[in-house]
Amino acid sequence: MVNSGFDSFKVRKIKYKVNGIKTSDGAGVRLTRIIGSPELNMLDPFLLLDEFGSDDPNDYIKGFPPHPHRGFETITYMIKGNFRHKDSAGNEGYLKDGSVQWMTAGKGVVHSEMPEQTEGSMRGFQLWLNLPKEKKMIDPYYQDIPANKIPSILIGGMNIKIISGLYNNIKGPGRSHTGFLYLDVSINELSNINLKVNDGWNSFIYVYEGEIISNLILKKGQLGVLDTKGSINGKSSLSDTRFIVVAGEPLNEPVARGGPFVMNTKKEILEAFDDYQSGRMG
Repeated sequence: MVNSGFDSFKVRKIKYKVNGIKTSDGAGVRLTRIIGSPELNMLDPFLLLDEFGSDDPNDYIKGFPPHPHRGFETITYMIKGNFRHKDSAGNEGYLKDGSVQWMTAGKGVVHSEMPEQTEGSMRGFQLWLNLPKEKKMIDPYYQDIPANKIPSILIGGMNIKIISGLYNNIKGPGRSHTGFLYLDVSINELSNINLKVNDGWNSFIYVYEGEIISNLILKKGQLGVLDTKGSINGKSSLSDTRFIVVAGEPLNEPVARGGPFVMNTKKEILEAFDDYQSGRMG
């Protein structure tokens, strides 16, 4: 990774762990909310991280009926299963196993998201990435990224999928408006972990299979918030370990939230609700 701001002599330790909470959203979709929960409200520029998945269609089949967004981006990564998307402007998308849908809500969109199982199961993540103040009212657009367009590399026993950002001189297909890195890492044997992340960026690891040992132990279903300098170091203690690594340049801007809207001031939130209720969104 080309990064003049990287301190190769420092280890980026896990500052604390987050377990997330079981909850539901949309029309009763059961999920685990890891960021955006009482344990971790946000980690600039990350507003929310949900893990959803089940072998029981009743846990998600009703999906997320039409609802609005403004002021941020949603990045939906389907590890297993399909995901159908429609919006009020007539845009449609259909994700399959291993694919990503990146929606930039910008000034506003009303859309629906309907997950579907493949081979009896469904699993994935949705991450909310904040937009900087000057980009919050840009026109909405989408990036539908099929699995075969996501590059992967094998380094030291780690298979690393690069969803967004630059890693080891390979650029992921997801295009962000600020500095951003999104990796999906899988390890099939006991192995050491060494991953480089830009100094000054906020970052986290979320383990969704297996276990990682660093200065703290991260078990399946736990997120580790990391220091802001150095490389990520540790080792897998189980032979089948999978985790995502997400890092981003903090915006250091005021954040005002109102349900599906994320702006910089309360006044802008009230304007967003008024635009939605008046039919001026999407």
